Amino acid sequence: MITKDFMQTQKPHFVSCAILLGTVLMVGACSKKQEAPMQRPPVLVSVAKAVGQNVPLYIEEIGTCQALQSVLITPQVSGPVTEIHFKDGQEVKTGDPLFTIDPRPYEAAVQKAEAQLLSDKATLAYNQEQLKRNESLVEGNYISAQDLENLKTTVEVNKATVKADEAALETAKINLGYCKISAPIDGKTGAHQVDIGNVVTAYSNATMVSIQRMDPMYVDFIVAEIDLPRVREYFKNGTLKVKVFFPDDENKSRYGDLYFLDNNVRAGTGTVMLRAVMPNEDRLFWPGQFVKVKLVLQELPDAVLIPANAVQIGHSGPYVFVVKDDQTVDLRLVTEGQRQGELLVIEKGVNAGETVVLDGQMMLAPGAKVRFASDHPAGAQAPAQPAGDKH
Repeated sequence: MITKDFMQTQKPHFVSCAILLGTVLMVGACSKKQEAPMQRPPVLVSVAKAVGQNVPLYIEEIGTCQALQSVLITPQVSGPVTEIHFKDGQEVKTGDPLFTIDPRPYEAAVQKAEAQLLSDKATLAYNQEQLKRNESLVEGNYISAQDLENLKTTVEVNKATVKADEAALETAKINLGYCKISAPIDGKTGAHQVDIGNVVTAYSNATMVSIQRMDPMYVDFIVAEIDLPRVREYFKNGTLKVKVFFPDDENKSRYGDLYFLDNNVRAGTGTVMLRAVMPNEDRLFWPGQFVKVKLVLQELPDAVLIPANAVQIGHSGPYVFVVKDDQTVDLRLVTEGQRQGELLVIEKGVNAGETVVLDGQMMLAPGAKVRFASDHPAGAQAPAQPAGDKH
């Protein structure tokens, strides 16, 4: 039991302990007030400036190159091939010789037709002279009217025979001409399918060689039925441009014009076939080759472009980090448009001239401080526009 006397004797010790405890608590409180709050260091990031530029609004599809003209050379007369005048894969012009078929039987046929024509012309001339002489004799009853009519009929038959001979001669000359086979179009030859000494048969549909016109060239592609109203709307307002390029290299490209819109939607697929025509002087593209096609519907004025890798996907949708003047970042939800090469059109959320973060987004939060990997942030480079000489 603690007595009153004990409390009185221990009072100085309690007072000392209380003072000491208060001092410790005050010192601890002061030290906490003097500690500086912990701050995260700036995050190192790469950035780029959003740019404003006119860019195309397009529909992108897969297409196939087609020759503007394609001809299969077949024999129109029969006989052995005596000459081949081209090399496989050679560029030929209209009228260049390709093959020669033995012309001798057809030369003989021409000579025979010429001789027959001369004979029948002589017969006609003789009978015409007879008719002229007998027309004066019938008035004196030296010959009968029936004999005169028979002469007239003979002359008309002779005239018809001469016409038939002339036609036969023309046919013989045509057949002789077919012995020399020439290129009907400008183009590139394929591999020859007959050799010297092979006998070909007229109208047998046996191909001797094929020729394809390489310049200009068609590009066939399809669009979905849902895009048809847009395509028709823009097509009726004028010629639409088409960009054709290799699937693995958009830099190897060519611009052409939309040439044809099919008159029906394909049953079962819900697609419509379109055809463009483009120049191909350098033979960059080849018949049958698969290509990518961008059908340019219109030009979007002053579109905002940023590198596509600046856009991240979050729970609320796509977003970017925009660097403010104090080098802190602001998170912006954005509305994406079409890709333009390595760039992306931003329809809403970023303005031209603003700086966006390209990497390091996982380390960022709204209000975080950043420092640039370069003292001079690069700007987004907009894709090249169609050049006038490529249209």
